[in-house]
Amino acid sequence: MLNNNYKFEIKEILKKSLRTKFDNYKPEPAAMPFHTRLLGKDRIALFSFIHSLNTNFGTTIFEPIALELAKSNFNVTKKQVNVGSEISEGAQREIQNIIDNISAANIKPNKKDEIERIREASQRGKMHKVKLTKVDIFLEKSDGEKFLFDLKTAKPNKGGFKEFKRTLLEWVATIFAQNPKAKINTLIAIPYNPYAPRPYDRWTIAGMLDIENELKIAEEFWDFLSGKNTYNDLLECFEKVGIELRDEIDNYFKKYNK
Repeated sequence: MLNNNYKFEIKEILKKSLRTKFDNYKPEPAAMPFHTRLLGKDRIALFSFIHSLNTNFGTTIFEPIALELAKSNFNVTKKQVNVGSEISEGAQREIQNIIDNISAANIKPNKKDEIERIREASQRGKMHKVKLTKVDIFLEKSDGEKFLFDLKTAKPNKGGFKEFKRTLLEWVATIFAQNPKAKINTLIAIPYNPYAPRPYDRWTIAGMLDIENELKIAEEFWDFLSGKNTYNDLLECFEKVGIELRDEIDNYFKKYNK
């Protein structure tokens, strides 16, 4: 459960993010004469704004809020982190073997086993320079245990999950290249469940991810960061900010009818 200080900070992050978006937003020039006459310029502008907001919701809203929440449970909280630039030849081969065998359904995903296989191969052969995807959310506990999150949209594309898996394994390999004794967890985070109240059963995750150890969705992710009921408290913060800024939001879009 979030205390009042956290709720205040989260609401301030939301207000700042939304107002910054208003100040910098420039609608894409697109003639939609039928839609505009039917719905009005303000509603078309709102539709365009929501679409634009969705494209960077993760970086402008979810990431800073996640870091704020994680401060209560983690010693290190960072976003957009480059965790390394080298992976050994042995680790690269091991990662490819894991992905090939999972793709062919020869084995099921097992992150604990995969981590140990990569750890064993992490110093084998030459080190190769690599340019890896940045870690969206990087957390570290007082005992040095690391949690690296790749923050995804609610409905990732089917073709992306093989590459998501590769990213998670490459993060493990580059950390082990620096310290083979490190304790590391690499996961996909999906901020909310678009199928609620039904379970998240998106067919895109089938087969590639170890669901228990590589995926946190909605409550699992937010409550992991800051304790039980964080997700519900967070939704309440969003609602209160929406109510507080309702007139400000309405007035912003009215100008498009002039």
